[in-house]
Amino acid sequence: MEIAVPTELSSGAISSILESVPGIAHVLRSPVADAMVNLSRAAAGVGPFRVQDAHELIRYAVRRGLIGSDEGDRVTAEIDGAAQVKAAKAATRKAAREERKRVAERAKKSRSRHAAPKPKKSRHAAARSSNAARHKRAGSKAGRRR
Repeated sequence: MEIAVPTELSSGAISSILESVPGIAHVLRSPVADAMVNLSRAAAGVGPFRVQDAHELIRYAVRRGLIGSDEGDRVTAEIDGAAQVKAAKAATRKAAREERKRVAERAKKSRSRHAAPKPKKSRHAAARSSNAARHKRAGSKAGRRR
């Protein structure tokens, strides 16, 4: 049995396929459309900036003749340079944060190690406090008997 496959789909056929099969629109969406959406989210501050998305849009603009190849190369180099600077700053901040944490932990250990010991109560003071507690209990019991 031979299956006939149309070589071209009309816009109506495409629309009906997209409506009937959930999730297929995402699979069929072009990388350029994904890049536009991702960069729009990044510009609004609701998503991360991905260098790959910027590269995709620049390649698209060069392919369509919207910008020249030299301008595309220049913009790509600017984006890559800015991404490297940002990554280096993030690494420096992370290293500084970890160093501050290590210093704080060392200081905490040092304080606990060199802390003055609590003075011990003398036998006389310990006896006084236990005698006071005993008298307090005895007084409360005596009050109940009456």
